[in-house]
Amino acid sequence: MHKGLLLIITILLIASCKEQVKTSELSESTEKELTTENKKTTPFVWEGANIYFLLTDRFNNGNAANDTTLNRIKPTATLRGFMGGDIAGITQKIESNYFTDLGINAIWFTPVVEQIHGSTDEGTGNTYGYHGYWAKDWTALDPNFGTGQELATMVKTAHSKGIRVLMDAVLNHTGPVTQDDPIWPAEWVRTEPVCGFTNYENTTSCTLVNNLPDILTESETAVKLPDALLAKWKNEGRLADELDELAVFFKRTGYARTPRAYIIKWLTDYVKDFGIDGYRVDTVKHADEIAWEELYEEASYAFETWKKKNATDVLDDTPFYMMGEVYGYGISGGREYDFSDKKVDYFNYGFNSLINFELKTDGHSDYETIFKKYNSLLHNQFKGKGVVNYLTSHDDGQPFDKDRSQPYRTANVLLLTPGTSQVYYGDESARNLIIEGTQGDATLRSFMNWKAIDSSETTQNILKHWQKLGQFRNNHPAVGAGKHKRLAKKPYVFSRTFVKDEFKDKVVVGLDLPKGKKSLWVKGFFGNGTKLFDRYSETEVIVKNGKVTLNNAYDIALLELLE
Repeated sequence: MHKGLLLIITILLIASCKEQVKTSELSESTEKELTTENKKTTPFVWEGANIYFLLTDRFNNGNAANDTTLNRIKPTATLRGFMGGDIAGITQKIESNYFTDLGINAIWFTPVVEQIHGSTDEGTGNTYGYHGYWAKDWTALDPNFGTGQELATMVKTAHSKGIRVLMDAVLNHTGPVTQDDPIWPAEWVRTEPVCGFTNYENTTSCTLVNNLPDILTESETAVKLPDALLAKWKNEGRLADELDELAVFFKRTGYARTPRAYIIKWLTDYVKDFGIDGYRVDTVKHADEIAWEELYEEASYAFETWKKKNATDVLDDTPFYMMGEVYGYGISGGREYDFSDKKVDYFNYGFNSLINFELKTDGHSDYETIFKKYNSLLHNQFKGKGVVNYLTSHDDGQPFDKDRSQPYRTANVLLLTPGTSQVYYGDESARNLIIEGTQGDATLRSFMNWKAIDSSETTQNILKHWQKLGQFRNNHPAVGAGKHKRLAKKPYVFSRTFVKDEFKDKVVVGLDLPKGKKSLWVKGFFGNGTKLFDRYSETEVIVKNGKVTLNNAYDIALLELLE
């Protein structure tokens, strides 16, 4: 061959090889981009969210310097004083990926506004406002919980991990009256009668318990700010700023200066200033419904205001979220809560979701009975709304598994039942709920059992199970928000399908499976030849003859399409 021609061919071959390498690199790069883009487009939906609920004071101590403040030094009854948990402690666990590993995509923490300074003693020993539900000043954070800067850091850190933040909003009552905490003026609160809970009036226009002044949320009469609050602001050097902000708020909204309007302003400031994604609203049925409608409207305005000022920190276009605690509400009752003489549909007053008190009872049924019931209700009369399911809480003395003897089943029921799930801190580590010497709710509120997580193999195995289910739920909106269908009775296999715009999510789950070799029936849902991945055993499988076969020691399978 002519040397010149050979040279030309060689040059062309080299160029072709380089082009192939470039194409290959581009292909790999494009594939990565597409994979990343696909993950980005997985929608977040509150109807299938996995919320972690914690008592701020009982979760993690991130700043020992604030453990004792405001002269709260009296000895208290068992588990009724401050124990050191704080906002900084929550941030530490976000940074260490504790929530991410658990598949949590929203954190709800108890109120952190300034609590009453004194303690109460109702015959059970001294109790301080460690739980956060005894507000003294809605405009300030309690120094035992942390600072504004620490709250800002916590929210920003959570958002950086794709985790949303829910504040606990208390509007219907102040903290108890003590020697250090005088009662609010009569035009602000009622102190009697105590609620009878037999009809609408004696549930909404009353005090929950003795010495818990009830805000007059139904009042349309303008009121002045309490002298004690004005004096407090003046002493703290922020009187002028607070008054100026109130003037701007009332001018913009046109609201009368009613008790509820003041508190709505103060609560929504946390949304405007910090980018809080939603509220869990306390004691919903004990306040006038119009208060919740106005709270949601102003919180939504505040959320959009924050988004405009912090565009780079916005997670997506999900609107402000509000879930309500209507104590005793159950999903079987439909959208309305029955006061006996009046029914109220709180979903018409700003609520996206209500806490469902029914799953702790339903949880004793077989899986299919539970899942079928919730699927039917949520995709019919609740369409567009939802419920938040829980099995353990801070004030429910009859949890699903009080002695923590069924931690694996608890996880299966909670995390696989259609709807939003609420993990109570320590559910995932079987934190003890029966504490000697406690009275009432205190037994449910021990400090988080980090030592057991660090040292106990049994606890670590339980946690690992919760992590696997939680991550699967977080990665697949179909689990909580999708439509349920049983594929096989024995072994029990079911599917979930979720569709939103161009996004489609399909998963299959098997429960109560035989240990060792097992076949799961997926015919009609995944076709033959489909490659699947079992997230629980981390095994690749292929559908053959309408089935997938696994061989492991687990009694559960979490199947997803293999990317």
